[in-house]
Amino acid sequence: MCGIVGYIGFREAYPIVIKGLKRLEYRGYDSAGILLYDGADLKVSKTKGKVADLEEKASTKITTNGTIGMGHTRWATHGVPNDLNSHPHVSNSGDLTIIHNGIIENYAPLKKELINRGYTFSSDTDSEVLINLIEDVQKKDKLKLGKAVQVALNQVVGAYAICVFDKKKPNEIIAARLGSPLAIGVGEGEFFIASDASPFLEYTSNAIYLEDEQMAIVRLHKPLKIRKIKDDSLVDPYIQELQMNLEQIEKGGYDHFMLKEIYEQPSVIKDTYRGRLHVNNGIIQMAGIEDNLEKFLNAERILIIACGTSWHAGLVAEYIIEEFARISVEVEYASEFRYRNPIITNKDVVIAISQSGETADTLAAIKLAKENGAFVFGVCNVVGSSISRETHAGAYTHAGPEIGVASTKAFTTQITVLTMIALRLAKAKGTMSNTEFHTHLQELELIPEKVTETLALSEVIAKEIAAIYKEVPNCLYLGRGYNFPVALEGALKLKEISYIHAEGYPAAEMKHGPIALIDEKMPVVVIAPKQGHYDKVVSNIQEIKSRSGKIIAVVSKGDTQVKALADHFIEIPETLDAFTPLLTTIPLQLLSYHIAVMRGCNVDQPRNLAKSVTVE
Repeated sequence: MCGIVGYIGFREAYPIVIKGLKRLEYRGYDSAGILLYDGADLKVSKTKGKVADLEEKASTKITTNGTIGMGHTRWATHGVPNDLNSHPHVSNSGDLTIIHNGIIENYAPLKKELINRGYTFSSDTDSEVLINLIEDVQKKDKLKLGKAVQVALNQVVGAYAICVFDKKKPNEIIAARLGSPLAIGVGEGEFFIASDASPFLEYTSNAIYLEDEQMAIVRLHKPLKIRKIKDDSLVDPYIQELQMNLEQIEKGGYDHFMLKEIYEQPSVIKDTYRGRLHVNNGIIQMAGIEDNLEKFLNAERILIIACGTSWHAGLVAEYIIEEFARISVEVEYASEFRYRNPIITNKDVVIAISQSGETADTLAAIKLAKENGAFVFGVCNVVGSSISRETHAGAYTHAGPEIGVASTKAFTTQITVLTMIALRLAKAKGTMSNTEFHTHLQELELIPEKVTETLALSEVIAKEIAAIYKEVPNCLYLGRGYNFPVALEGALKLKEISYIHAEGYPAAEMKHGPIALIDEKMPVVVIAPKQGHYDKVVSNIQEIKSRSGKIIAVVSKGDTQVKALADHFIEIPETLDAFTPLLTTIPLQLLSYHIAVMRGCNVDQPRNLAKSVTVE
């Protein structure tokens, strides 16, 4: 969950690495560090805090000369966030340096053995153990750096994306990965290494994504070599052209990436169904589904595995797929799935959902499902990501880069993809009439326009609701049917970025315990569109109102009954019941955003969180 950047070439490395770290800071911002090689010595600067703190410190401590550099922005796993635990880490000799994203699970016995061999450690990190292990292997067996890295990595258990530099051989960087992403930008006479491609977009559009258990020897003025870590065999590098541009990873005039991404939802939902939804022809065409249609149609059940916001999208999909296609669906937390000895057969279809396509728990669940014969279909956003490579087939969401840690447009585009899958399966199975099918296609095409209409409520939400409730300690979110997962997602957003305790519940579950919390100080956000279980939700609202709870209601335009009961209401356009989550989630995103801003929270980089969870 850390971000790493490396550069070797003819340009000054310092500005490239610093700029790259700023773009990767969404991956972790507990501490940051940089290494430069100026042709004679290693210059290292690192600090607790953000890249801006590193920039200030480095400006007085190290020169910016040097065409080789590495940088790191950290989300702490082993060792508290402080200067000593920050990366890069230097070996005992002072010759080798490492930056590392991941976890070395067997670091403790390795550390004990190294201490017995005379090594000392200045940090509490597993990464310092790894660089000294590499040095020990190199010295003991008199190996070149690349070979020493390979031998050492065969002794570790865990996950890693690393860059290793040896000042005695200052024309190369060794990069390797297992479980954590790593991209190599290939330029003219220069190479860039990073956790994703954003740090080198303006320098090259050619990238190589390392596969698990691969190591790259990146040398000046020589062709890139990729080897398998297990057996040292050579791999032909596959260079692909990047599909993103600089504009997509800049704020574009918005105060925060999160706000920009909220407002991008009309266009990215359209991008998600573009080329797939053909309303005039009355068809949905998705290559990953068409090529494997029989797998889905013959499935005894569909298992959806995901984490966080993606899990909430999976819950929406459970309702939609079962309603439309009449296939049994189960939704699992990926983090629990592989540890409970699940029953998986070759009659199962597994849908794995992840924004980044690098979520460690989801990747592990995919491997388990494949080992047990299931057909695995991936839904992710990042082209070339691990999940897109590990699954049998899949569909991209086309949301574009999502930089804000709190996911927004990923959620709505995932629901869009999953809805199209449900509709296509319903059409193939005959579980939906032609009239219903065409009605749903037509309405789905209108969703971006209705999202735009909903976004226009932002100012009202800020002034009339967020300003009143910005200091509350707790909040409840209620929904039924398709909008129960939206209640969970709304509560998650408030927790993530404003640090207000919030919980989501099915509305009918209030009377089974949570209603004990209701008093005149408790705001309750109720998702109450006209479609679905409207009368039941009205009854739930009356139960809360009779106990003096404060009601913030999300209602369909023209509603009168809930508006009369609510202390505040937010009107959204009408749509079909199954599509309401694509609209009801928008006001909840905006509410969380405005409350967080008013509380002075760091919206894009909430404390203790990172965007891409690449460790367990």
